[in-house]
Amino acid sequence: MNGAESDIDTWQEARLIPTSGINGGEEQERRATSALLAVMGSVKEFGRALTQPLGAPAGVVQTFIEVPFPDGDRKVYPDGVIRVRRGQKSWTALVEVKTGTATLDPVQLETYLDVARVAGYDALLTISNEIAPMLGRHPTPVDKRRLRTVALHHYSWSQVLTEAVVQREHRGVADPDQAWILGELIRYLEHGRSGALEFDDMGPAWVPIRDAVLDGTMKPGDSGAATVANRFDALLRYASLRLGRQLGTNVIPLVSRKEQADPGLRVTSLVESLSTRGTLTGAIRIPEAIGPVTVTVDLRAGRVTCHVDVDAPRVGKPGTRINWLVKQLTAAPDALRIEVFAAYVKASVSAELLGRARTDPNSLVLDPNREIRSFRVALDLPVGLKRGRGKGGFPDSVLFAVETFYADVLLTLRSWTAKPPRMREETTDEPVAEQLVSSSLSSQDGPEPAAAERLPVVSWSTTLPGPRGPSRREMRHLTSDLGAPEAEGWYADPEEAARLRWWDGTTWSPFVYPVRSGASS
Repeated sequence: MNGAESDIDTWQEARLIPTSGINGGEEQERRATSALLAVMGSVKEFGRALTQPLGAPAGVVQTFIEVPFPDGDRKVYPDGVIRVRRGQKSWTALVEVKTGTATLDPVQLETYLDVARVAGYDALLTISNEIAPMLGRHPTPVDKRRLRTVALHHYSWSQVLTEAVVQREHRGVADPDQAWILGELIRYLEHGRSGALEFDDMGPAWVPIRDAVLDGTMKPGDSGAATVANRFDALLRYASLRLGRQLGTNVIPLVSRKEQADPGLRVTSLVESLSTRGTLTGAIRIPEAIGPVTVTVDLRAGRVTCHVDVDAPRVGKPGTRINWLVKQLTAAPDALRIEVFAAYVKASVSAELLGRARTDPNSLVLDPNREIRSFRVALDLPVGLKRGRGKGGFPDSVLFAVETFYADVLLTLRSWTAKPPRMREETTDEPVAEQLVSSSLSSQDGPEPAAAERLPVVSWSTTLPGPRGPSRREMRHLTSDLGAPEAEGWYADPEEAARLRWWDGTTWSPFVYPVRSGASS
């Protein structure tokens, strides 16, 4: 090995999508667009993952870059075109891409919407580092009249990177070569020179609004308040994407149906909360988790709180229900707060830190007669107030709180489920003490057999009118089995073995003749 080869560990490995040679924003944007669209067309699973949510069929994905379209007396060049075909059905979308800190231009988007409408295309897809504050909402407002026939969709680069990681690492790619290609795209997007940036700034309106909140002078109508509210929702959206990238699942912010239908309600609610209480609140839904994670930032207190509500078991004493929860929190810190909610009471009836609850669970039981219905498990952490990323930054504080709460608390929590009913065991009849035997009728008894009607009894006497007395031969009927009688005479009484009864030839008569012991012999 010569001297040059001895430094092979320092050589730069050749990449399918290199980051070298990017000399400006235009080159950065063109390379990112070409790399993304090429991989979408080559890795069918990844292409479908990005196009099917937009309404495209599950077909073959074709991609093109810088296709010219007429617009009056000039030509316009969208960054790309995506076409998906399946049989006779096709779906086509124009693509507009921005990288770095560049933002989408509303006028340019409206022009492309008109071009797509004239061409009969289905959608316009925009990709940039802007993160929409709400799922399904575009970060750049446009004239809604242009959306009557053409849909407008948006992906942030963070969302594209998340889909790529989840597809390769969790959902999987069938072809190994295609999996390697997708890995090359991931490496490129994770490089700082690619222009695919993470969420790193709360925006220029953050500092004046933050200071007004701390001073207690903020008003709902202050300029920049709505922008801060939207940036907070965008931060939660980014936190969801980042957590979903690690978990391999679809983590999304949770909003009500009314807020989804009218995003203005959500912004108004956040601004009102920020001006009156100095807080910002949102929720994140994680599939298969015990419940949504609620994130509350209190700027005046300098704290960020993540909590989840847990339904208590429906059986057991209060101490048993508390132990059920505490035993699951094996990795949680002692500073975790547990609040107890009882039936028919809105506010919590007791609260204690996990450290004490571990040693004395009954410290959470203030009234043994109250039925515990649910718990609130909350983790408080300090929050930075700087607008950017890094030490003391607001974005990093929120991201750290969400990921720490999931790893240390939410990951081990499971919902309570009742035990399945046991099968009834078959029991064998055992002798019952005589004093426990009951002759009373029971619903478990079958119908009693009808009692047989007993024959009337009249003792024979020479003074009474009736049959003659028994002969010696008839006296021997007591010890012989003659079967059913035929001729009239005295026979063994079917109801009493120690006497004779007169058979009149057709039926038993009431006349009986007692036989003294030894008489039959």
